[in-house]
Amino acid sequence: MAENERTRTRERGPLPGALYEQFLKRLADFHDRQAAGKIHIKKSDIVAQMSRQSHAEYFLATDTFPTVLQDWRVFISNIRKQSGKHRHQGGLVIFVLEGSGWSICDGERHDWEAGDLILLPIKPGGIEHQHFNTEGVITRWIALIYVPQWQESASELVQLEVLLDYQKKFGDQL
Repeated sequence: MAENERTRTRERGPLPGALYEQFLKRLADFHDRQAAGKIHIKKSDIVAQMSRQSHAEYFLATDTFPTVLQDWRVFISNIRKQSGKHRHQGGLVIFVLEGSGWSICDGERHDWEAGDLILLPIKPGGIEHQHFNTEGVITRWIALIYVPQWQESASELVQLEVLLDYQKKFGDQL
């Protein structure tokens, strides 16, 4: 007599498109990245781009590459003359690495130099701001954003003025 092997499945597999299953997958992916993501980010790993707001070098940004910390955005902004102008709920920490300049925050000027810390407050309606360097000196600062706090403050991002370099390069596409 031939032996038959039977396999019994206790639970049905995930149904395609089921929202709960998608949530479980995202959660598992998150935990995998926490366990196996990069700990050391080298300068050669960063993504440098010009945007409507600034020339920036992204160390941590949404989905650039898997790291152990996924809830942070960290980037260096290189202010050649001035940044674009935008408004959002705040919650940024900016540390000035090189150079000097000033920021206009809700119409008020704040001068700063290398070694200073700039804090953009969280406030209803957001904070309108733009950054300028001292003429002839490229300014570099690093910004840190804790994404869950950013999202929980109902942050929106409204671009009010576009970076001049970006406008020159992509003006017809704006």
